[in-house]
Amino acid sequence: MKIGVVLSAVVAVVVSFLGSGAWIGTPIAEAADGALSATSTLVAPAGPAFSIWSVIYAGLIVYAVWQLLPGRTARHDALRAPIIASMLLNPAWILAVQFGQVWLSVLVIVVLLAALVRVFVLMQQYRPEGVADAVITDGTMGLYLGWVCVATIANISAWLVGLGFTGGATVWAIVVLVVAAAVGVLLARYSRGAIAPMLSIVWGLGWLAQGRLSGELTNSTVGYVAVLVALVVAASTVATRARAHRSVT
Repeated sequence: MKIGVVLSAVVAVVVSFLGSGAWIGTPIAEAADGALSATSTLVAPAGPAFSIWSVIYAGLIVYAVWQLLPGRTARHDALRAPIIASMLLNPAWILAVQFGQVWLSVLVIVVLLAALVRVFVLMQQYRPEGVADAVITDGTMGLYLGWVCVATIANISAWLVGLGFTGGATVWAIVVLVVAAAVGVLLARYSRGAIAPMLSIVWGLGWLAQGRLSGELTNSTVGYVAVLVALVVAASTVATRARAHRSVT
């Protein structure tokens, strides 16, 4: 299982590098007839938002090495299987998009989200082994989960637009953002204020707001609601963490 984590991390990084169009192939934003571009829907984050993947992939590689070291406890025995699943589902999503199968990418990303939720739940049941473990494991997987929450919203919306559901776009975007706020608050409360998921959710929402307040697909209503939702998620996480700290001390 330990070697499986390493191999899965390598597959995730290599397929990402090749499938993202960084070297060969078509960039994700241009694949599937641009269904997942930064201007495809009102809830699509601006292009620079996707640079967070560099941090996530680096974290996955570090985690793959970290979990090999002696002294890892039952925590990592429990985490390895769903983490492997999440690493393999990520390149599966890239391949689905590259082959133009947006409907399949929706199925894959929903399963990916479920795998990351499982990881998140286990991380709360098995506390970190120390500061390094908290940063490497909880930090990486928290960022991964938060970003995939944002990506799932964008992916499903792009699929629906492709099916012809284009009416009431602003209302739909606001509803989706309210759901994002609820998810962010729920993650904060369940984890007693985990910072990493909040950071990636706020990052995604911030770039979503930037894309709506400037650029080709502007919508100030959606842009300002995205800013408000980002602030709600951040404030809820900080407040929850402060309360948890006070209860311990």
